[in-house]
Amino acid sequence: MQIFDNQDLTSSLYQRAISLSIGKDYAEKRNGKVATVKHQGSEQENRRRELLDVELEAQQNKIIADHGEAHFRQQITQRFFDQVRSKINEDFDSKEHLYHTILGIEDAAPDILEILSKRAASVNRIYPLATSLPWLNNDLINLVNKPQYRKRADVQVTDGKLALSYIGLDNLKLVMPTFILKHWLPTSTAPYGLMKRKLWNDSLSVALAAKALAAKLELDSFTAFTAGMLSNIGQLAVTRCFLTTFNEMHSEQLKDAYNNKDKRLHNILVKIEASPDILLEQIVLRSAKLSADLIEQMNFEHLRITEAIFDLAYAEDTKKMCPIAEVVAKAKAFVTFRSLAKDELINADETKALLQSVNLNPSEIALLKKSDIDHIKLNFS
Repeated sequence: MQIFDNQDLTSSLYQRAISLSIGKDYAEKRNGKVATVKHQGSEQENRRRELLDVELEAQQNKIIADHGEAHFRQQITQRFFDQVRSKINEDFDSKEHLYHTILGIEDAAPDILEILSKRAASVNRIYPLATSLPWLNNDLINLVNKPQYRKRADVQVTDGKLALSYIGLDNLKLVMPTFILKHWLPTSTAPYGLMKRKLWNDSLSVALAAKALAAKLELDSFTAFTAGMLSNIGQLAVTRCFLTTFNEMHSEQLKDAYNNKDKRLHNILVKIEASPDILLEQIVLRSAKLSADLIEQMNFEHLRITEAIFDLAYAEDTKKMCPIAEVVAKAKAFVTFRSLAKDELINADETKALLQSVNLNPSEIALLKKSDIDHIKLNFS
């Protein structure tokens, strides 16, 4: 986001938050937090052991031998990640590939959101589109069959249209962006086990925070909620693209080394892991602008979020943003602050700079602090 990149401090905080989404240990390492070990016991236990002359000589010989191996390992690793970067650059040159293949966006999904933005929205208009997406149809049926939403404990809903009617249009304005974004999340973010949940939680919180701010300013809540929910779509695409590319290329090169009986190369490749530094670099470099490109491909007309997502990517000040972009920017800043504060990765001065960068005023901060921006509340009559 250009508004965070304007200043070194807010840019650093933005990167810190992304690092945290990759992993807490990684964020702490980048932030300079070094784990310390408490030593207890006698003076003898704490005293560093002196090496005997023969041990020192053996250690020096090992270092000399290892130096050549380490250089070879570094070369192989560097070459591999250069190839990964090259492939990623090719993928990002084709927005169609990212849209349809990496994220797997089906036209019916944005079409549903477009219908929900209109006054003439109806279950009858949504139903054919929802049933054309089996995953969405199943999610809707599973939702209405949850114990807290079932009208009768002994009745199971199995029909998609009945599920849509039961949920109702007001609830669908929360449910549809949520289910759609959730479907676009990476299937797995291994080796960053918690990243998928973090991406999801942050997207939901930004959407709910934007909705709360929009209500205060009498802006359209559905537009704000959807813009907030989809504002991270670029980050999802970058994450999916990087991890998919890494895993495919890693598996392919391991297989080639094995088939060629190149044990030395195989042993090095086995130890190569997905680089969090490259993932962070790609997210920071591409995600906001990619979000704008992907939303533009959805061809929204009545759902006016395209301008907002472009403003989030390119505007240098909230005063230059449209109202929906402004509330999403404020929501993002607040969620970033809250996330970093939870893990003690932001201080008071940094908090002030972050919130001031989007002109988040005290009354808005108070509103967001008292609002539940972690859970969607549906109203079934």
